[in-house]
Amino acid sequence: MSTELLLWLGFGLFLAVMLALDLGVFHKNSHVVEFKEAITWSGVWIGLAIIFNVGVFYFAGEVKGLEFLTGYLIEKSLSIDNVFIIALIFTYFNVPREYQHRVLFWGVIGALIMRAVLIAVGAVLITKFTWIIYIFGAFLIFTGIKMYFQKDHKIDPDKNPLVKLSKKLIPVTDQYNKEKFFVVKEGKRFATPLFLVLLLVETTDLIFAVDSIPAIFAISKDPFIVFTSNAFAILGLRSLYFALAGVIHKFYYLKAGLSVILVFVGIKMLLIDIYKIPIGISLGFIALVVIISIYASVQKNKSLENKSN
Repeated sequence: MSTELLLWLGFGLFLAVMLALDLGVFHKNSHVVEFKEAITWSGVWIGLAIIFNVGVFYFAGEVKGLEFLTGYLIEKSLSIDNVFIIALIFTYFNVPREYQHRVLFWGVIGALIMRAVLIAVGAVLITKFTWIIYIFGAFLIFTGIKMYFQKDHKIDPDKNPLVKLSKKLIPVTDQYNKEKFFVVKEGKRFATPLFLVLLLVETTDLIFAVDSIPAIFAISKDPFIVFTSNAFAILGLRSLYFALAGVIHKFYYLKAGLSVILVFVGIKMLLIDIYKIPIGISLGFIALVVIISIYASVQKNKSLENKSN
């Protein structure tokens, strides 16, 4: 058995164990995830990512280690914007707080599967058609510019193709039934609104994945590095949501920062045959943009508070 296959199997086992512990032990009973618990779990997932990164540095070398760290930082940054969309979905459907973790848990599993497929396809395309890297680069620049000028996100479930299809295939109840996605009434199966919420969360992640996966391929061509950096960011998404959902609207300059990052990565892709931007510079630039975006948002909050007082 090759070393590469062992790495994939080992990481797959790690994911399975952590997800089983998450739902089967720590969140066996549905409950409201408070800020303290969310921060604790955020620390756990970030800590595990750092430990894994140290292992990559030690066993695979400095370049691979920096590639993982940069990819993880990109994914973590983009996932903050994802948190805002999830908050809109939960608010639109008035999802009880105690059931939100269950939705995000299954959303994470779906996201891991979808991203694994997208990464596998992307790796094959880049290997067989090297010119596709320019398409990815141009797409990221376009996405970054569009994100910068885009107004506030809006949620319209009735226009979502998966939601429309599911309503045609299976009737939907008007009320929630605890944490169940499906219920049986008089011998007939019904979907609950919680199932529609899950579909929207999954499709939202798919849209974000279309942006983020090409961005990480600009950092590393190694599918294992690309997937693991994605996976750790996704695993921490639930706790990040519960920690930031109440204050995400205060990140005024987040979207602008993410736009700059996407444009930078797109330019990096377009220049790959002319000048390969060192991974250390990429990491430093992305980290600097994230820090400036957060700092500027904090200062704006202080300014608004002073004006209100």
